[in-house]
Amino acid sequence: MTGTVVTFYSYKGGVGRSFALANTAVLLARWGHRVLCLDWDLEAPGLRDYFRPMMGTAPTGGVVDLVEDFRADRVRPTAHATRLTGAGTLDFIAAGRDDPDLVRKVQEIDWAELYELGFGDYLEKCRAQWTTDYDYVLLDSRTGASDIGSICTAHLPDRLVVLFTANMQSVGGAMDIARRAKVARRALPYDRPQLTVIPVLSRFDTRDEYDRAEVWRRTCLRESEGLFSNWLDRSVKPEVMFRHLTLPYVSYWTFGEQLPVLSEANPSADQISYALETVAALVAHDFDRTSLLAENRDAYVAAVRTEKRQFSHDVRVSTPRSTLDVAHKLIAELGGFGVRAELSMSGERSILTKTEDDARHLCLLVDRKVSRWQEAEVELFVHRTVGQDRRVIPVITADTEPNGLPGYVGNLRYLRLGPSRGPAEVARGLADQLNGVTALVDPGDVDLVGVLREAGRARLRPVLWGLVDELVEALHEAAGAGDDVRAQDVAADLAVAIKQRSAFAADERVPAPPGTRSAIDLVARVLDVRVQERDGVRHRFNGFLHE
Repeated sequence: MTGTVVTFYSYKGGVGRSFALANTAVLLARWGHRVLCLDWDLEAPGLRDYFRPMMGTAPTGGVVDLVEDFRADRVRPTAHATRLTGAGTLDFIAAGRDDPDLVRKVQEIDWAELYELGFGDYLEKCRAQWTTDYDYVLLDSRTGASDIGSICTAHLPDRLVVLFTANMQSVGGAMDIARRAKVARRALPYDRPQLTVIPVLSRFDTRDEYDRAEVWRRTCLRESEGLFSNWLDRSVKPEVMFRHLTLPYVSYWTFGEQLPVLSEANPSADQISYALETVAALVAHDFDRTSLLAENRDAYVAAVRTEKRQFSHDVRVSTPRSTLDVAHKLIAELGGFGVRAELSMSGERSILTKTEDDARHLCLLVDRKVSRWQEAEVELFVHRTVGQDRRVIPVITADTEPNGLPGYVGNLRYLRLGPSRGPAEVARGLADQLNGVTALVDPGDVDLVGVLREAGRARLRPVLWGLVDELVEALHEAAGAGDDVRAQDVAADLAVAIKQRSAFAADERVPAPPGTRSAIDLVARVLDVRVQERDGVRHRFNGFLHE
């Protein structure tokens, strides 16, 4: 899939453009995307200082070297990239190497002349390579109106993020450049879709002079409202989205070049990383699904946060000490179905202190009641899960009454342990749920296939095999109709019919006739069939939370 080029632009300096880009890049890379950042602010480069702690070695080249490559007829789009550490796949192309003559070299470049010589086509080749190697290419554009700015705002990007502060010079200049970029875009000799622009109100302080701040928020919205027309869902009001696209002023982060997203792993609404996550999620969603963002910001961010994440385990089995042996057996049986499971015992505090889960799903092994510890586990799991396909699956013991369980567990589809459904059978049902498949009929508390296999091994009086034939046929019909209740009733009757009775001598009993055995095998195969669930979202928490 082709990557997306996103330019971060501001008309004036001091807006926090490089700050926003650097933090967005780290978030996207942390969420599993391949990210490349280019510092096109050649005369006043700033990205290097944000990324310096993540560099193993200093850049040996940069954007200015792309010009030298063009003049030398070399196409090496990623030759000058530096790999950053600590945030997934994140590469950086600086403005240039550490060189006191960098500004002089930049000022000597005649961009108009370069374009006349074919530099535009050369950039197209670079762009094609970047969008092949990376999911997101983030460009830090020079401020103001310039040839470099036109390259970053009109020629290269698929999306444009314009940042401004609450004054008319900043917001007005940003809107003017956005309009010019759209006009210049239409004149390009390259195949480009309509330019999408998102306005971001940056360094906005509402702590003092709240009334005055709201006046300026409305002013900035009025100036930028036209930018929402070609990407915002019609059901969402621009003023609602504009509040999501506001980066607050936090004085702590104005000292030096810092990346708060590295230290604020789970930010609250009053922290700047919270707003940065929103912007990064909008980029990751390709400016789409904005109705979800308006309705549930946390679900919107969560949907991209783990979209590409790899979990070390498929399921965590939470158990009280009373069912610890069962939990160990269940985990062993799950391994046989290719499910990676880990154990969580009540009182294991490491689960609550981790910033993220190691397991995609949570299995609650409930013995009579949900323990307080399991309640805390579920609450934390739900908090981390909103908007994602992650499930809580209860497994209850034979002595547990489902109607007596809390609604957030009792309302979920559960599996029950019982005399005929041990860890092996429950593991099969659990694996089915995790793989999004289901049996033709829900066996409930009865192991339907187990009863059939027991019938196939039984020795009965000849007269009883006629009754078994009738019950097996009835079970076949119930399975074909998907009638869970009927299938369970028939299976219970079959279990009674094949029960050994001591009143009859062993020599009066005979094995199943060939026709009966064939019928039993056929129905067992039918009941063993798993089909893909039609409703792929019925276990997701975005529905569960509204129940």
